[in-house]
Amino acid sequence: MVSDMNQPVPRPGILDIAAYVPGKEHAPGVEKVYKLSSNETPLGPSPRAIDAFRQAASSLELYPDGQAMKLREAIASVYGLNPGNLLCGNGSDELLGLLAHTYLGAGDEAIITEHGFLVYKIQITAAGATPVTVKEHDCHVDVDAILAAVTERTKMVFIANPGNPTGTYLPGSEIRRLVAGLPKHVLLVLDAAYAEYVRRNDYEAGLEIVSENRNVVMTRTFSKIHGLAALRIGWMYAPAAVIDAVNRVRGPFNLSAPAIAAGAEAILDRDFAHQAADFNVSWIHRLTDEFTALDLKVTPSVTNFLLIHFPDEDGKRAAEADDFLTRRGFILRAVRAYGFNNALRMSIGTQEANLGVIAALTDFMGQAA
Repeated sequence: MVSDMNQPVPRPGILDIAAYVPGKEHAPGVEKVYKLSSNETPLGPSPRAIDAFRQAASSLELYPDGQAMKLREAIASVYGLNPGNLLCGNGSDELLGLLAHTYLGAGDEAIITEHGFLVYKIQITAAGATPVTVKEHDCHVDVDAILAAVTERTKMVFIANPGNPTGTYLPGSEIRRLVAGLPKHVLLVLDAAYAEYVRRNDYEAGLEIVSENRNVVMTRTFSKIHGLAALRIGWMYAPAAVIDAVNRVRGPFNLSAPAIAAGAEAILDRDFAHQAADFNVSWIHRLTDEFTALDLKVTPSVTNFLLIHFPDEDGKRAAEADDFLTRRGFILRAVRAYGFNNALRMSIGTQEANLGVIAALTDFMGQAA
């Protein structure tokens, strides 16, 4: 980039970052739109969370609790944790950024995986470090590939478990093998945004792994199963030293009072979260079967979304399917930026939305035959 001394110039590397582009929301000219591009829950938030949000509106003139104690104590009570090892943020995205800016700098490297969440690369680069991308194996994180990529410059490793947009996961034994193989000064970040949806006996979100190690942290979100995406609430479980370091760069009031109040009630409403998980698991299986019957390949998912792969044939590719679905009001997520040029990611929606996509893709594959 040529410097222009007549205006402020960002430091080197910033303008090389590809800005994050969220899933589209609109279908011009369509009367009713079903947004299935951002992995939001079709059940919405807990009624208890909504009530808490409304009550918080009566005190908007007051600063929120800068320590988010009510929320941290609620999380701690549900998972049996020490609140001192918890940190809350403006979505887990903020926490991922804070970790990168706290532990990375010029000359450092951080490992990410081939189909990992795009925010990792953005935050690593923004911190002045170098992202090192390793291949995945059949849409699964490859522990051996990560370990092989570690150098003396490696300071962090970012893993989404389960992965997005793949929907796959690593069992706890593989995560533990990764931890055992990493140098103790390398920080492993386990992004467990979709942990509440997983129903596999060998899955570990990371609570025990964090408790047993000084170089592992786990991040979680309220945007998915708890239905509070609009409030931007995330939390992190980490060793005390990591919490202390990140707190030194965190903004003093990074969560609003309504977010703290609603988040505390949402996580305490375990019945509502279980209902959302039950709804999801019933549809994840049905949609997988329906799409597979249409000769579409579906990556097996443990999350609230499906990665649908389309045939490499004229009239049947993902871009054409995306256009076809959009004209009918069904907004799915193109995932070319994640390395899938011929696939779409579909969030599990309402019954009406799910049935509508089945019907639309049936027509699409039929007319393209």
